[in-house]
Amino acid sequence: MPLIILLVFCAVFALIALLMIGFGKPATSKQTEAALAAALGPARSANQQKVVDVRKEHRLSAIPWLHDLLSRIDISITVRRMLSQADMTWTLGKLMLISVAVGITSGYLVALRLGSPLAGILVGLVAGTVPLSLVLWKRRSRLLKIQEKLPETLDLMVSALRAGHSMVGALGAAAKEAPEPIGREFRLCYEEQNFGLNLRAAMDNLMERIPVPDLRIVATAMLIHKETGGNLAEVLDKTSLIIRERFLLQQKIRVHTAQGRLTGLVLMSLPTILAILIYVTNPEYLKLLFSRSLGHKFMAAAAVMNVIGLLIIRKIVNIRV
Repeated sequence: MPLIILLVFCAVFALIALLMIGFGKPATSKQTEAALAAALGPARSANQQKVVDVRKEHRLSAIPWLHDLLSRIDISITVRRMLSQADMTWTLGKLMLISVAVGITSGYLVALRLGSPLAGILVGLVAGTVPLSLVLWKRRSRLLKIQEKLPETLDLMVSALRAGHSMVGALGAAAKEAPEPIGREFRLCYEEQNFGLNLRAAMDNLMERIPVPDLRIVATAMLIHKETGGNLAEVLDKTSLIIRERFLLQQKIRVHTAQGRLTGLVLMSLPTILAILIYVTNPEYLKLLFSRSLGHKFMAAAAVMNVIGLLIIRKIVNIRV
């Protein structure tokens, strides 16, 4: 009996010892690694500081070979600026891939449904421009919002100037208090000149990001005031008043030209809607246009005349103020 108790005690002791040794090795290795990391820490951090890249890089695409290809094309700069002005996170490569995917998919489905490769190509080309049209629409909407908020921003700058602030201080007040999206652009301009960029370069960057004629007038007035002086508060106040009056005149023009714009929209969409209705009711009647060469010529002539009529109506109703 005592021998059995002794054997059990030895077995338990050996098991506990093995467990302690097994769990103790990782702790020792972790301590060793921590000690080595602490010893090599300064050198490692110094090496890391040497390879840190703080340059501002604009990626045209997440795909390396596509980025290298697009960087050689001059038009990529214009499209990238358009994406930035539209406040979209898309890259140029992503826009191209989406356009190609939409065009190929829609063209294939139309060609498969109608049995006409020419119709599929035409629909694919038109559908491929939809993503770019979305970018242009968002860009136009954002620039219009900025133009509408510009008089309010100028009022903030005028109030700051009349309260005794400098021109840079008035710009900072506009950057803090101006509504979005114009507030972010003024904030970026203020931070650029605040971190060492001269005012002219900061204003040039602002006008490049916001190609609005009214903002160019404001930037020119501020640069002239910086070089020669003058009553900047009065100039900005008169500019704000002129912008508001021009907005009122534009709204009156839109009211008087609403009928013409609606007529152009109806004339542009009526042939397409009529063709869809005929195809739904009698597909064989409309299929002749896609199966014969004369039908192809008729469709091409109708599309060209439709576009020309839309451009003429748009030229009539768009009155520049």
